[in-house]
Amino acid sequence: MEFNPVVWFEIYVQDMDRATKFYETVLDVKLERLNSPAPDIEMMAFPMGMERAGASGALAKMDGFPSGGNSTLVYFTCKDCATEASRVKSAGGSIQTQKTSIGEYGFLALAVDTEGNMFGLHSMA
Repeated sequence: MEFNPVVWFEIYVQDMDRATKFYETVLDVKLERLNSPAPDIEMMAFPMGMERAGASGALAKMDGFPSGGNSTLVYFTCKDCATEASRVKSAGGSIQTQKTSIGEYGFLALAVDTEGNMFGLHSMA
């Protein structure tokens, strides 16, 4: 394979303002409104740069597509995943798994956002 297999992700939400504030607080980033390809979907994009490695994505709100259910798990890269995990509760979410070693692959923490979606935080330290 000549490229990273993941190119985009969407995290479905029920309350866009609440979810945007949550991810901006936990990840210390600014999300930007994305011009949606369809009139019935609202999107807020995570920071992205086409020249950078990795995938980006967006929060998405669309009638008929509820949040939660955890059929997809997105991991956000971090310098130290304990830092981002420490912001989850005050941002309105909860911690499923505190920072845990995954051996030679680094560390992970699992959290649940304000919309009921589980997501991962990953770091090498």
